[in-house]
Amino acid sequence: MRAREIAKARKTHPGILRMLDELRKASRENNVRIWRDIAERLERPRRSYAEVNLSRINRYAREGETIVVAGKVLGAGKLDKRVYVAALGFSRKAYLRITALGGRCMSIDDLLKENPKGSGVRIMA
Repeated sequence: MRAREIAKARKTHPGILRMLDELRKASRENNVRIWRDIAERLERPRRSYAEVNLSRINRYAREGETIVVAGKVLGAGKLDKRVYVAALGFSRKAYLRITALGGRCMSIDDLLKENPKGSGVRIMA
């Protein structure tokens, strides 16, 4: 690849492209900055996506809170709160620990459909 081609490199995964369009559209229609912020984080290279451990979620989230991770949730650490987490992906251990406490694991698309205003949502990176 030449330098000019590298500078023009864009996302190619159709699911991510569709999600970016939906996030920007929801941000404009509902006048909500949170969805544009998440879209900007997902536009970055995949190697710079967030990887958040359960210990960080446990440390900063409150009981029953909704958390968005623009990346993957990993199972390291202890979780002792019921939280609702939306992310691009979950490790198996993280998924099992979140659901065992009555929490919920969902995709960012699902959260966008359920809560287009983004109220009560916290971004964790």
